[in-house]
Formats: sequence, structure tokens, C-alpha cells
Amino acid sequence: MTHANAAPIVSIGQILAEEVLPRLHRAQKLPLHVSCLGTISYAGATDADCRDRSIPLGETACPEDAMALAAMRVSRGDIRIGPDDTLHFRPRLIVVQDNTLGLVLAGDIRAGVILWQHPVASDREARRVVTEASRIRGLAFAASGRGDYGSARDLRYQASRLEARLVDPLWRETAADLLRLPQAA
Repeated sequence: MTHANAAPIVSIGQILAEEVLPRLHRAQKLPLHVSCLGTISYAGATDADCRDRSIPLGETACPEDAMALAAMRVSRGDIRIGPDDTLHFRPRLIVVQDNTLGLVLAGDIRAGVILWQHPVASDREARRVVTEASRIRGLAFAASGRGDYGSARDLRYQASRLEARLVDPLWRETAADLLRLPQAA
């Protein structure tokens, strides 16, 4: 009589290497920091007067909570520089980083909704993204040199949207799994 084994035998070393150690390593990189990148300006300011700015939104204990915090703040439209209404802030990207500044997740803000960017799947894809983002940043630098500040800002934003896919390798699988869930859409 033969005994059919439903699951293959996995060694303790394999379990440690594939499941336990990555979780411990991610836990050492907590808390996660959520911030919003955007443009600040005064009422009636020209393109040359606008500045890019990052505003901290808070800290969370896990990527799911970071997504929820970001979604709540964006949907309420309460991301501001401060209590003073003289400075206007136009939110453009949400960024979630670990405590070593590794990118966990990022998303583009459009019409009060965050469009989370899927992480690169490999180091090869990451190199292609870096190359394209660098090319676009070069175009932004040239536009700024010509005094075309609006185009330069839009090009920098386009490069940042591409770079939002450059999730730290430690967080890639987690981010990809989160974005496969129905509520992430």
C-alpha cells in the first residue's frame, strides 16, 4: 500500500528563508511613512512661482493601513501646507516609504482618487524605468532652461509617475499582492 502525500515536505531552512526571514526584515523597516508630493503656489502665481513640495500625512504599521490613510486624506481633500489658505497645494502623488526610505508603494492622484502604480517585476524592468525617467528629467531640465516652467514641471511629474514603479525589492511582492485585491482598484 502506498501513501499519497498531499503536500510536499518542505525543510525548516526553506521555510525560514522564504517566509520567516523576509517578514522579520520587513518588520524592521516599520513604521511606514505616507506623504503627498505636489505643487504649492500663491493665488495668481505664475508657473515660475510654483514649487514642488512633499507633505507628510502620517505613519502606519502596514501597507494596507498606508493605502487606507492615503485614500481617506485624498478623498476628503484635506491635504494642506498649513492652516493658512494663502498657499494652495495641488496633490499629485502619494508615496509610501519604509523607515529606511525604501519605496513600498506609490500612486498617482487624479480626480480625488489614487491610481496605485504596479511595481516593476524585475531588476531589468527597473533599469528600463530608470533610463526612461532620466531621459524625461533631461527634457524637463531643458524646458526649465528655456523658461518653460509649466512644461518642465509636467515632465518632472511624468518622470515621478514612472519612478513610482521602482518599489524596493523587499516590498515588490507585497505591493503586487495588494494591487491584485479588488479594493485596491
